[in-house]
Amino acid sequence: MRFRPAVLAVVLGLSLFGTIHAFQREWREVPALEYGNFPIPPDYRDKAEWVFGRLIYPVMVNACGYRWRCPDNYFTMDYPRSDRHFSAALRRLTRVAARSVEQVVDPVDRQFPDDIYNYPWMYAVEVGHWNLTDEQCKKMREYFDRGGFLMVDDFHGAREWATLTDGMKRIFPDRQIVELDNKDAIFHTIYDLDDRYQVPGAQFLESHQTFEHDGFEARWRGIYDEKGRVIVAICHNMDLGDSWEHADNPLYPEKYSALGFRIGVNYVVYSMTH
Repeated sequence: MRFRPAVLAVVLGLSLFGTIHAFQREWREVPALEYGNFPIPPDYRDKAEWVFGRLIYPVMVNACGYRWRCPDNYFTMDYPRSDRHFSAALRRLTRVAARSVEQVVDPVDRQFPDDIYNYPWMYAVEVGHWNLTDEQCKKMREYFDRGGFLMVDDFHGAREWATLTDGMKRIFPDRQIVELDNKDAIFHTIYDLDDRYQVPGAQFLESHQTFEHDGFEARWRGIYDEKGRVIVAICHNMDLGDSWEHADNPLYPEKYSALGFRIGVNYVVYSMTH
């Protein structure tokens, strides 16, 4: 995986999103599924040119099985530890001026209805359990039509894939999910990522298996716009979020975090330069 620094100087200038009003909304936290009092970085109030946007969505109640109701905040899996580790890595590995804390983004926020357009890159986990409303689908489509980019991660197997695709079909009735070719620029924007492998979640530490459910093979898929730009990057049968979250865990293999960060960095820089 070879480092390619050529595009770093223009990362932010090519964004289709406005910067004058970007990130004027104050940082906020939401109740997290796994962390109740995670340390807040001392520079969390500092403004920056890029912010990790975490997508909020309604959760399908019965998607977790009949014995366990999916929690309403299932979209906070790994949050905020994963988000802040990734933002710190982006600072170190590129010249992107990344804020130290993330922002949760509701596509149909009543108080800040246009807030979603301040985040040219957004991230969503556990999308095998989402249940988007018609209003959210419409707003997400407008977000993509304006140049937005979404990375989805941490969902596994055929059942969760079907839930993800149902939502995507409602956002994009006119577009198909396809396999991303190794030659695509998204795998070569900063790092050359021809040699990718399945990145497991922290469950690997107990199961010693890289897969979950019937998601035996990692698949890198996506949706393109009419200009051939990837606008949705789909990481199926892998858990990059855990690889970021547990990057400081000596029990979690370093090679998985190393690849996880490189994939995320490529996706961020690609989203801002293509």
